[in-house]
Amino acid sequence: MEKRGIRTERGNLNREIEVTNQRLRQLKARIVKLQNWLKEESENIEPPTLADVIQGILSRREQTGKSDRYQSIGNLKAAAKMLNFLQENQIMDMAGLEEKVKDMYGRQSDIRDELKPVEHRLKVLDEHIKQADIYRKHKSNKARNESEDILFAAAKKYITNHLNGHGKIPYNTWKAERGKLTAERNRLNQEYVSLKDEVKEVEQIRRGVDDIMREEMRRTQPKRAKNMEL
Repeated sequence: MEKRGIRTERGNLNREIEVTNQRLRQLKARIVKLQNWLKEESENIEPPTLADVIQGILSRREQTGKSDRYQSIGNLKAAAKMLNFLQENQIMDMAGLEEKVKDMYGRQSDIRDELKPVEHRLKVLDEHIKQADIYRKHKSNKARNESEDILFAAAKKYITNHLNGHGKIPYNTWKAERGKLTAERNRLNQEYVSLKDEVKEVEQIRRGVDDIMREEMRRTQPKRAKNMEL
C-alpha cells in the first residue's frame, strides 16, 4: 500500500518513530553542547564568572558600576523568565547549572530507552490487528476472488502463528494493549516536550551569559590598553 502512495497505520507509526528518534538525537546534541560550554566556563578565571552572573540575576543586585552588566541579557520579560527558571530549579551557582544539564542528559536517555520497547511493541500489535482485520473480513466471504483468497490465507497463517496458546484471536486484548501503549507513548512525548523547553531555557541563559562576557571584555580591553601605555 505504501509503495502505491497509500498511507497505512503501520507506515504512519514508522514515520512518527523516525521523527521522534530524530528529535531526541537533536535534543541530545543540544544538551551535549551545553555541557561542553559549561566545561569551558568552569575554567574561566576572568570576571564576571558564571557563578557571579547567576547570583546577580537571582539576587537582583544593584552594584555600583555593575548594574549595566545585566542589561545585555535581553528584555525584561526574557530576564524575568530566566530568573524564574533558576529559582524554580534552585540553581544558585555554576555547579547547580551543571547538575541541571547533567539531569537533562539523563532524562533524554531515559525517554529514549523507555520509548524503544513501547514503539517496538506498538509495531507488533499494529501488524497483529491488521492481519486479524483481514482474516475477519474475508473469513465468512465464500466468494473471495484470487487476490482476496491469497490475503486471507496469509492472514490465517499469521494469526495461527501468533495466537500464543489462545483458542481464539485475542483481538480485544491486542486493541486494549495498544491503547495503553499509545497513552504511554504520548506521556513520554510530553516529557520530551517539557525537557525541550528546559533545554531552551538553559540555552537562553547561555546566550545571556555570553553577551555579558562580551560586554565585560569590551569594557576592560580599553582599560588594559591604557594601563599598558602607562
